[in-house]
Amino acid sequence: MLNVNMLLAGVDLPTFVAERLLARNAVSHRLFDREAERLARACEEMAQRFLRGGRLLAFGRGASATDAQHVAVEFVHPVIVGKRALPALDLSAAFEAWLPAIVRDSDIVMGFASGGDDEAVAAALATARGCGAQTLALPGRNADFALDPPDADAFVSQELIEILYHTLWETVHVFFEHRERGHDDVGASAFLYPFLGGAKQDTSGVIGDVASSIQAKAADDERLREHVAREQADRIAETIVAIRHRLDRGATLLFFGNGGSATDANDFVLDCVAPQKAYPPIPAISLSMEPATISAIANDMAASSSRFVFISFPWF
Repeated sequence: MLNVNMLLAGVDLPTFVAERLLARNAVSHRLFDREAERLARACEEMAQRFLRGGRLLAFGRGASATDAQHVAVEFVHPVIVGKRALPALDLSAAFEAWLPAIVRDSDIVMGFASGGDDEAVAAALATARGCGAQTLALPGRNADFALDPPDADAFVSQELIEILYHTLWETVHVFFEHRERGHDDVGASAFLYPFLGGAKQDTSGVIGDVASSIQAKAADDERLREHVAREQADRIAETIVAIRHRLDRGATLLFFGNGGSATDANDFVLDCVAPQKAYPPIPAISLSMEPATISAIANDMAASSSRFVFISFPWF
């Protein structure tokens, strides 16, 4: 977020950026050391449910709705070539009515709530759990996998929750790959769909390895933060100042992206216009929320307009 008061007070912005990046690492280390094994077991259960025909149903409200969008697209459209696309839906638009109408006992239901204290999200998770679905509260209480907010800072908490659910789809595939390839019940198509083998392998022995893999991914993110704090804090500070100057002249931030990055654009905009801290709102629009708008602008408007700042989130 672009804090106007910080700039006016003459704060050393590069130092502030570096400190905020590094502060996340201690929280990340505690979180994933504590939760890695529980996450691994939750992913084992998710894999079993997907193999039984279950779906991931995700939802949230406000800024948390973008996390539901993000986790759904990561399961449906995996970025690692060769991984199986898994059925997932974002129900945020009307989850209170939609979820009870479609949830099945084989499903996985994931609720996102800022601060973990949204009563409507908690009630929907309770309904899903009562139907036999596996439930995850990110964060929240009273779910099969319930997690307290990782940090009192809403921005730090949201970032770590996002990293956490990125580990989920990768880890689910690990359990797919540890199943025995029994082909008798699949027929001639077995060579195309090895994950449809009927015999099931005992995966309890790999829980420790999977938990270590989750911790290793978190450690990679921590090293990246250290690198950015050391090598890129000055450039980030310069970008903040440049954007602030444009905003002072009446500019609006326009965000857009593709796939999971489109949800990053949506999330950033909500942080700007409805900040979770006592920051002044910043004029911002996510074109990713408006497919008709983004296609029309791409066709008819040059991106060089001085009235706008375009920020793109690339898809990798």
